[in-house]
Amino acid sequence: MAALATILCGGAVAGHQRSRRRAAPSLHVRGGSASDAAHLVCGRKLRPALFPTSSFGALPLFPPGSRKLLRTSASAAAPSSDSQGQAKPIGFLERYPALVTGFFFFMWYFLNVIFNILNKKIFDYFPYPYFVSVTHLSVGVLYCLISWSTGLLKCAPMNSTLLKLLLPVAICHAIGHVTSTVSFAAVSVSFAHTIKALEPFFNAAASQFILGQQVPFTLWLSLAPVVIGVSIASLTELSFNWTGFINAMISNISFTYRSIYSKKAMTDMDSTNLYAYISIIALIVCIPPALIIEGPQLVQHGFKDAIAKVGLAKLVSNIFLAGLFYHLYNQVATNTLQRVAPLTHAVGNVLKRVFVIGFSIIIFGNKITTQTGIGTAIAISGVALYSVIKAKIEEEKKEGVAVAAP
Repeated sequence: MAALATILCGGAVAGHQRSRRRAAPSLHVRGGSASDAAHLVCGRKLRPALFPTSSFGALPLFPPGSRKLLRTSASAAAPSSDSQGQAKPIGFLERYPALVTGFFFFMWYFLNVIFNILNKKIFDYFPYPYFVSVTHLSVGVLYCLISWSTGLLKCAPMNSTLLKLLLPVAICHAIGHVTSTVSFAAVSVSFAHTIKALEPFFNAAASQFILGQQVPFTLWLSLAPVVIGVSIASLTELSFNWTGFINAMISNISFTYRSIYSKKAMTDMDSTNLYAYISIIALIVCIPPALIIEGPQLVQHGFKDAIAKVGLAKLVSNIFLAGLFYHLYNQVATNTLQRVAPLTHAVGNVLKRVFVIGFSIIIFGNKITTQTGIGTAIAISGVALYSVIKAKIEEEKKEGVAVAAP
């Protein structure tokens, strides 16, 4: 785990050093997300935009325009030299960039799948999603504090101006994460991810009607299969209930507003530190509703019932591991965004959702109807089409700006 943390922090620092020589990135992941990045974080996840993905791998916190493209050809071709003209040794990250990027993708998928499976199993004997959401963020905050105190990650300074920028992002991240967790507790993992496939639709609607940005007709057209597919899957989903469906939809809306607020904030802080600060703020936001809604039940019988079923050691260890995997997969998603182009990430994020849905069906033995399977496939295909078209449009805009620049 220490080696993984070193690579994660090293990847974030390396991406940050590259970004300082260019432009300062915006905050926006996912959603899923963070986890869906997260689509905080997590579609594209916090996405912890920083999120990478939504809380469950949907949308990242950083917008595609803020992601740094990996520049490896020049550095791989010629070693760096010091002021005296002597060649400096090339590190592993610079010597094998493709291998390192592949490792990030593998860990992103692996950690996301493990988190979803472990998190769902916890609800079998501890059905308290608000408290579980708090533990997810608590473990992540603890991880960041240990990284800062041990010097594994250099703590970036915080000021009142940056705090005001991060506050609305963190609040939206907290709401999106809690509602995602409630949804996953109420319905099957595969169906929850199918509903969260609608997140691009909400993003497009927000861009068009709230931000006043014209969304191309081709993007709207690509979203039609997503809406149709989710509708088909919902009609015959065996685990369907309104609590899971409504909370998943609220999560989509929350991560959409997180993206809007993230685009309004600019900072040159590295993504790992940003995710740490947003996690701390989101944790503070999540604690009061957890205490109000589930506190009395937990004190009366919640903890006792769970301990009676699985024992104290298993309860604590599983909750801790779920929180650790949640934080790590969001952080890996964020670091992955820094290493690849938007189109590559868009395709990778869709495949990640397919992996999660597929493995959840296998592990939990969820029975799905033929109509639900067809609807899920149509929805995922629509997300893939939307992601590819959007990434290409963004790359064309970048090229146009580069050509127009003097």
